[in-house]
Amino acid sequence: MCRHFAWVGAPRNLHALFYEPSYGLVEQARLPRWQQVGLVNKDGFGAGWHGPDGRTTVYRTTTPIWDDTEFPARSRELSASCVLGAARAASPGMPLERAANAPFTDGRLLFSLNGQFDTSAVAPLVPPGVVPESTVDSALLAALLWHRATGPLDAVVENLLYDIVEHDIAACLNLMVTDGTRVVATTWAETLCYRREDDGILVASEPHDDGDGWITVPDRSIVVADAGSLTVRPLRAIVAAPVALPGEAVPG
Repeated sequence: MCRHFAWVGAPRNLHALFYEPSYGLVEQARLPRWQQVGLVNKDGFGAGWHGPDGRTTVYRTTTPIWDDTEFPARSRELSASCVLGAARAASPGMPLERAANAPFTDGRLLFSLNGQFDTSAVAPLVPPGVVPESTVDSALLAALLWHRATGPLDAVVENLLYDIVEHDIAACLNLMVTDGTRVVATTWAETLCYRREDDGILVASEPHDDGDGWITVPDRSIVVADAGSLTVRPLRAIVAAPVALPGEAVPG
């Protein structure tokens, strides 16, 4: 599996988001507390952020986040109001390459998957001409998202999840998408939480510190957040789909 987070709100320094929390992405990659499958996320990481013009920038590497030396220095000079970060644990047999790491982008949206599914089972969903940038399941999901990304983003994400589960009932699909002003995230057999802060909202696979205010998102839910508001609503139940085990109790 993987760990990911998104920030939406007032501009935040990227170094502060990635490296300063006591149990942020670096520690979650090395020793996750809540992760349901796997013990370490060592197969690279990525950061994505939305510029004032709406365009996205991504930094991706196959180097473990705790060994990378380039982004810590670069991130000190960067701030953004909407950011997505992800650390990867590659599924068995999947390639270790930069193009396999989240965040994926089409120039407008950023996308990350914490989960896995059978790419061969969902092949009927792939229209002619849609070619993922990597053979990994998350890259295929990103390509489907880009193809479908018309209309309300939360509806696009939700319907894509249902279509994947219809073809692979055992899929684990914690999706996270940002468009520069909103975060849309799902829980489907993995963990997620959020915290409202004075200047925005942080949505993450697990708490970034042991402070108060973290709220656990129930499994099979969809979260929609912007700088000042957040809603959580249940996804449609599908019989025999996997259910996430409860995470460690969240402080506050």
